[in-house]
Amino acid sequence: MNYQKEIQIKSASQTAKKGLPAALWALTISAFGIGTTEFVIVGLLPTVASDLGITIPSAGLLVSLYAIGVAIGAPVLTALTGKVPRKMLLVSIMLLFVIGNGLASVAPGFITLVLARILTGFAHGVYFSIGSTIAASLVPEEKRATAISIMFAGLTLAIVTGVPLGTFIGQHFGWRATFIGVSILGIIGLAASLMLVPNNLKNGESASLKSQFKVLGNRRLIFAFLMTAMGYGGTFVVFTYLSPILQKITGFQESTVTFILLIYGIAIALGNLLGGKMANKNPLKALLWMFAAQELVLFAFYFTVSSPVLSIITLFFLGALSFASVPGLQLLVVQIAEKELPGTEDVASGINIAAFNIGIAIGSYAGGIIVTSSLGLASTPWIGALFLVITVLITLYSIRLSKKG
Repeated sequence: MNYQKEIQIKSASQTAKKGLPAALWALTISAFGIGTTEFVIVGLLPTVASDLGITIPSAGLLVSLYAIGVAIGAPVLTALTGKVPRKMLLVSIMLLFVIGNGLASVAPGFITLVLARILTGFAHGVYFSIGSTIAASLVPEEKRATAISIMFAGLTLAIVTGVPLGTFIGQHFGWRATFIGVSILGIIGLAASLMLVPNNLKNGESASLKSQFKVLGNRRLIFAFLMTAMGYGGTFVVFTYLSPILQKITGFQESTVTFILLIYGIAIALGNLLGGKMANKNPLKALLWMFAAQELVLFAFYFTVSSPVLSIITLFFLGALSFASVPGLQLLVVQIAEKELPGTEDVASGINIAAFNIGIAIGSYAGGIIVTSSLGLASTPWIGALFLVITVLITLYSIRLSKKG
């Protein structure tokens, strides 16, 4: 036993000297592909709707139903695959991801495309649930946070570069070409995982369904999950229909939307970084200010959306604020779990990933209803702002609960 520990210590020491392991970059590549396929559809809604002969709100279901696939995949499928060897599971997830995107690229109609999106959503949910654990296991303890952040950098990079590039490809070569491109990214991630990820990864503790029900019985965690779902929901009421909003209301050309999505992605990356720093000491207080600011910017977008210059400025702040809350929400959930239900931190974190995607599903679906109603596309910003009003109230109540505890 002591001999095994000595070997592990030597291995960790060697890893520290060599720097971060190559296996970590395999995870990052896969995260980039998965992040791209989740959000690229936002820029392609008008193109997909036109090609398949469906309405834009119907095309919006490709966002909400994907999110439901993630919401199921994160907690449920992760629990059911808890005993599967980590490398085998990782490779299987990427294979499922490639199949899902390949099916999307040849989908003969809308129903097949929806099923392909749900299938890919399952892969997404499980991947990000186990990815953090695998990334952390690849490095010494003092480098775990860095390893996890590098893996998630793939997701951020997807929003900054993958989505605009995928949108550009879809607009010029057809949306099917975008899904072919994402499938190729998946194959690269799959090959990298096969070659670079070690075979002897230790399985993490299985997040049983029983432990998940335990987490869902905690009042403070429930309100944290509600904050996540409602805050993200408000974002996606607008974000899902951003491309048609910019084309039909602001008056931008289709090609210009790609450039605006790039600006939006840069704002998201900056906001995510700043939001994490702001939330380090007191996540609840930081989240309150973030949600309040996001609410005001969404209301402002309702008035600036018809101006090309003002709309881009507003969107930059909206992008920064929309994703700035993500690190704080994850930290808050982990802190509550550590304090009130020790040992359930990973389970709580996984359920919060599901909450993000439930928010995406609710927001994009609500946006679709608004677009088809008499309110129309122009009303999505202030409806999204109402979601944030509710989120601020939930946050205020959560602060009150934390003081009682």
